[in-house]
Amino acid sequence: MFSVTVRDHMMVAHSFRGEVFGPAQRLHGATFVVDVTFRGPELDADGILVDIGLATEHVHAVVGALGYRNLDDEPAFAGVNTTTEVLARHVADRVAERVRAGDLGSARGQVTALAVTLHESHVAWATYECDL
Repeated sequence: MFSVTVRDHMMVAHSFRGEVFGPAQRLHGATFVVDVTFRGPELDADGILVDIGLATEHVHAVVGALGYRNLDDEPAFAGVNTTTEVLARHVADRVAERVRAGDLGSARGQVTALAVTLHESHVAWATYECDL
């Protein structure tokens, strides 16, 4: 199995509902390092799994759509706690849509799975994985 990972980052504001979140129930900021890993068992005729330039461009577009926003105000997250896990799934779903649509070139036929990791800090992160 081959894998190619590209990295971006985003800064967001959000709050959580529920006592389990303690002081994070108040509006606060978060900065995430975002790693998107493309996986597949075969390479294309050029010897690549995914064009790293295209992958970087599309991951940046997906992540950029969330950056510098108060996620509490975003319709896509209405009534949802935007935990690290939830945001990892959201990014994975949006990137997967682009792969399936053919926006990442030959990756449509090569990439069979994605893993998106959002790093909250140097000691904590969450990953969401999906098959394509």
